[in-house]
Amino acid sequence: MTEDEFWQLIEAAGAGRDRHDGGDAIADAITDLLATRDLDAILDYQEHFDRLHDALYQWKYWAAGYVLGGGCSDDAFIDFRAGVISLGRDWYQRFRADPDCLADHEEVRVQAARGDDEALFAEPVNYAAADVYEWVTGRRDEFYDRLAERRKLRGELDAEPDLGENFDFEDGAEMHRRLPRLATLYGWSTD
Repeated sequence: MTEDEFWQLIEAAGAGRDRHDGGDAIADAITDLLATRDLDAILDYQEHFDRLHDALYQWKYWAAGYVLGGGCSDDAFIDFRAGVISLGRDWYQRFRADPDCLADHEEVRVQAARGDDEALFAEPVNYAAADVYEWVTGRRDEFYDRLAERRKLRGELDAEPDLGENFDFEDGAEMHRRLPRLATLYGWSTD
């Protein structure tokens, strides 16, 4: 599976899906689409997902999740990054360039108006490939073992991520400076 095919699958899975269910509908659609592929394609999918997911592991992206969620733990940040990926290539790239762009996303705006703090937190999307691999083979642990083998064969090492500049998410003025539209949309005080 190429990266283009990965994004085509993500966009097909997300098309017309409800985002009020914590990512269940999108994850189900991903698993349905992956179930038609061979095991190597399922592993390829996960490798693309992991690379894109890891690229969002920075403070500036975490701050956006913090605003949308009214707070954002380590686990919630994992789910938030999955939700950003589930938006598709265009929104993912826009978000990478400017996390404040989420203030323009229709679903984020709708959920902000409702006071919903779960916009884009999509936990099941993280596990869609593992779920379908287990469904096809009956062996979930093998999925992670095979991914580790592939990385080892390529000589990939786990490196410490560069989180970028750290800042205080509780400082309203700082959040307004860094994410002015999101902070305003979610009613964050500048105090």
